[in-house]
Amino acid sequence: MRKLKNSELNRLNIADFKKSEKVNLLVILDNIRSLNNIGSVFRTADAFLIEKVYLCGITARPPHKEIQKTALGATESVDWEYEENTEELVKRLQNEGVTIISVEQADKSTSLENFIPKKNQKYAVVFGNEVKGVSQGVVDASELCLEIPQYGTKHSLNISVSCGIVLWDLFSKLNFSHG
Repeated sequence: MRKLKNSELNRLNIADFKKSEKVNLLVILDNIRSLNNIGSVFRTADAFLIEKVYLCGITARPPHKEIQKTALGATESVDWEYEENTEELVKRLQNEGVTIISVEQADKSTSLENFIPKKNQKYAVVFGNEVKGVSQGVVDASELCLEIPQYGTKHSLNISVSCGIVLWDLFSKLNFSHG
């Protein structure tokens, strides 16, 4: 096996990314404090053709050197919007027909491997603060909580890791094929 060069990967340029069909997924970051986590989420959103990232509350916004360090330009390709109040954003998206999914450990959460998304439904996936998680008000407003199964001693995963796992899982379940 030979590792491929970046020039052999046939990635989209920013203009083509902007024009390309996106998967029916939005990402909401609910009060994320780590700039590196924010940048990592943008990079993951770029990888899986996410339509938009919403930055809420204390979540920092581009342009920012520390976000850019991990985003590697994805803040230019992925559409984003700032909304101060996450709960108000959730209500607005629900009024537009979007199903809100909080990624959180909750008493009635659905294990990620058991969730089957509907092909023509748009979903917004909420990832919460590194310490407090998704706010209870947003959990209350969500149609569903998804939980990533964990089998070790820790109670949570880093938000950027959670985002990668959930977006890949939903992307693959939606059988989204680009090209």
